[in-house]
Parts: sequence; C-alpha cells; structure tokens
Amino acid sequence: MQSLSMRKLGQELGVEAMSRYNHVAGKDDLLDGMVDVVFGEIGPPPAGPDWKAAMRERAVAAREVLSRHTWAIGLMESRRRPGPETLRHHDAVLGSLREAGFSIEAAAHAYSVLDSYIYGFTLNEQSLPTGSTHEVAEMGGNILRELPARGQAGVARPCPRR
Repeated sequence: MQSLSMRKLGQELGVEAMSRYNHVAGKDDLLDGMVDVVFGEIGPPPAGPDWKAAMRERAVAAREVLSRHTWAIGLMESRRRPGPETLRHHDAVLGSLREAGFSIEAAAHAYSVLDSYIYGFTLNEQSLPTGSTHEVAEMGGNILRELPARGQAGVARPCPRR
C-alpha cells in the first residue's frame, strides 16, 4: 500500500485534488475503510454451539475473500482505528469462542492463532507458481516422481491416500 497516494487516487478517479477530502481525511482513513470492507465481506462466524464448525466456516470465508483481495493481509491487523464491520467481526469471533467456554485470554490467543494460520496459508497459496487445482496436482506429482525411494538420502516417500 506504500504506492497508494491520495494524489494518485484522485488522478485515477478523475477528481480534483481537494474534492477527495470531502469523503476521507487522508490515506489512513482510506486504508481503514478498505480493511473494514474486507472484514464485512468475510462476515461473522455462524452462531451456534459448534464453535469448531463456526471457526472453520469463518476460515474458509476469510481465505476466499483474502484470495480476491491479495493486498489486504498486510493491513488486516495493522489498523489502529477499526471500523464498524471490523469491530462486528472481531466481536462475533470472540463471542463465539467465549460462548464455547474459552477464557478471554484463551479466546484472544485462539483468534490470533487462527488468523495467523489463515493469513499464512493464504499468502503461501498466493505465492505458488500455479493457478488451478489441476496445476497443483500436476506439480505435486512431478515433485513426488523426483523424490528418491525410501532409504536413499534418508527420505521416505509418502504413502498414497486411500
């Protein structure tokens, strides 16, 4: 987001330099709003007694949204003024974990662990040199064919899934 400037934004939108300040006070307000939109797209986890299923559904939704907004991961937890969607999202996740019996500290830790995994997985996925599921499977097959058999160089071939 370093390359984003209010001047460039105004040029891209075709508006006068000062008119954009009718909508946002500056770059930080714009970035806060962009992150808030992303949290709104992720949505809260579903309510109910099955917190594991709720966190899984949230993780899948977050991965899907972050795959569309590849710029967002670096900003998600860095904003100092969360918007209403961000607060609603955080409240719902923490609330789901608290209702499941997590202490405040454990809920905050679990939330952090989950997001670290989701963000890391999504970043890793974005950096893969493939696009489709077929390409990933093909790349995996190529890697497996190059691995030595068990006993050679101490590397064991993984067992095929059943």
